[in-house]
Amino acid sequence: MNSNQQCLVSERRKKIKGILEKLYVKYNRCDLIKPDPLQFVYQFSNRGDMELVGFLAASLAYGRVEQTEKSLNELFVCMGKSPYAFVKAFGKADRDRLKDFKHRFTTGEDIADLLEVLKEVLEGYGSIEEYFLRGYHASDENIIPALSRFCDSLLEMYAKRHNGNVTKGLGYLLPRPARGSACKRLNLFLRWMVRDDEVDAGLWKSVDKAKLVVPVDVHMGRLCKILGFYDRKTVSLAAAIEITDSFREIEPTDPVKYDFALSRIGILENCTGRHHSGCEFCELFEFCCDK
Repeated sequence: MNSNQQCLVSERRKKIKGILEKLYVKYNRCDLIKPDPLQFVYQFSNRGDMELVGFLAASLAYGRVEQTEKSLNELFVCMGKSPYAFVKAFGKADRDRLKDFKHRFTTGEDIADLLEVLKEVLEGYGSIEEYFLRGYHASDENIIPALSRFCDSLLEMYAKRHNGNVTKGLGYLLPRPARGSACKRLNLFLRWMVRDDEVDAGLWKSVDKAKLVVPVDVHMGRLCKILGFYDRKTVSLAAAIEITDSFREIEPTDPVKYDFALSRIGILENCTGRHHSGCEFCELFEFCCDK
């Protein structure tokens, strides 16, 4: 890349940063959290409940937002006033209470399997954070190695209790980065726990937010293509890292800062990637027109 090209790239990055900052101010507000699954974290005040609810809410953050909201309402009603206490005391009777639960292709049995593993985590370490920190190293380039160790160890924990087998349903709830998954839901949970602002809860104090990876789904992937942050055909782990690296050039200490604000464009402004009557009022319109 010659000096003229470098200058153009630099100017584009500055322009994008300015737009992202405007979006952050406009959308990164607590009153805009609903219908995001993050809303359920703030229905509790106890740290243990908030962390656990965040993990379960992120785990089911797939499919239509309205359906996720409905499913999580049903799940947390079943778990009572303290989800943390529910998991700590989880047993056969509680598994039976979940048998009719269903969120798309996640069944009550899948949730029960996950709660069984989380019970062992809470009994041994007191919190998901303390368990996660076993595999977290500040020297890692990003959070993915720690996330891999976390998921692998939880699945191994389950396998030890079930003749070496892991169900497909539990494997979906605890995807392994080593297999190329973008791990959108787990990266979403980590954003909620690690970042601390008007939206994100910031319960975890021992993980550097600079290590986080953007939670990339179809909608976020579309917006990042508009911004020129990647040009892959599929939303994979490699794509998520490439996108995160682009955000890191703009905000080195907080590459996931703009995730919530950008996602509001899809949820609140009904962005589908196709032109409609309100597009000209979107902050990203000029970039979208270039595509």
